[in-house]
Amino acid sequence: MGRHSGELSDCDRATGFVSRRVSVFAMEDKKILCWNVNGIRAAVRNGFLEWLYRKSPDILCLQETKANPEQIGEDLRQPHGYHVYWSHPEKKGYSGVATFTRERPARVEYGLGIPRFDVEGRVIISEYPDFTIFNVYFPNGKRDEARLKYKLDFYDALFDFVEPLRQEGKKLIVCGDFNTAHKEIDLARPKENEKVSGFLPIERAWLDKLTLHGYVDAFRHFNHEPGQYTWWDPKSRARQRNVGWRIDYFFVTENVLELVSEAFLMPDVMGSDHCPVGIKVKTSTPRGRA
Repeated sequence: MGRHSGELSDCDRATGFVSRRVSVFAMEDKKILCWNVNGIRAAVRNGFLEWLYRKSPDILCLQETKANPEQIGEDLRQPHGYHVYWSHPEKKGYSGVATFTRERPARVEYGLGIPRFDVEGRVIISEYPDFTIFNVYFPNGKRDEARLKYKLDFYDALFDFVEPLRQEGKKLIVCGDFNTAHKEIDLARPKENEKVSGFLPIERAWLDKLTLHGYVDAFRHFNHEPGQYTWWDPKSRARQRNVGWRIDYFFVTENVLELVSEAFLMPDVMGSDHCPVGIKVKTSTPRGRA
């Protein structure tokens, strides 16, 4: 008959040695990718699922999916090895985000709790043991003044949502298409675009505010080189000439930054006018018992 875990053997008593079973956790890198696919159905036709299985990210955050549930096939709703969460806008063929994740999150939330923003399907929040990730498709403000105001209001609403969590000590990752280049280094032609939405002083000021409150641009933490872009105008063949903008980001709180081992862009990945961006984050996982 086996011993109870707290019972000593005769050998233990004789030697004075007590064996303890201790949980051991290993640190491993979790790869998180983020990509504005500019239409998930077109991306699938261009090999998205093959790319997903080849790159095998632990978490993949997509923006501008432009698809409603009835427009998504079974292979996309339930890809092998992934749980998938979708936020669909009321307007068909517009906006939308999706999160693909190997580990089932402890909790998933949709939107910011503000109907005028949530009807556009722009936010999925996934909570894991080591961090909470916000998958966000920020509005574009180029259409007119009303749309620019909507974008700025969305910025403020997102900040008001995440900042109390940061102050509580939560480990946060905010990723997505921010639709704004932060610094002059983040676009090929800053002077020509000073009065264009996406590089307006008022838009850039919000990113300044974000960084001043302790959210760190993970890519720029590791890479300070120019010519690093994530979006190119498809109408002018700008990608071939690398005349682009860096508008897709991972911003992480300082208590997550210490866990980030790498941040990178993937400009060679085609299928959208954006390229994927990524980080690797060290997370603790049970390795067994000793």
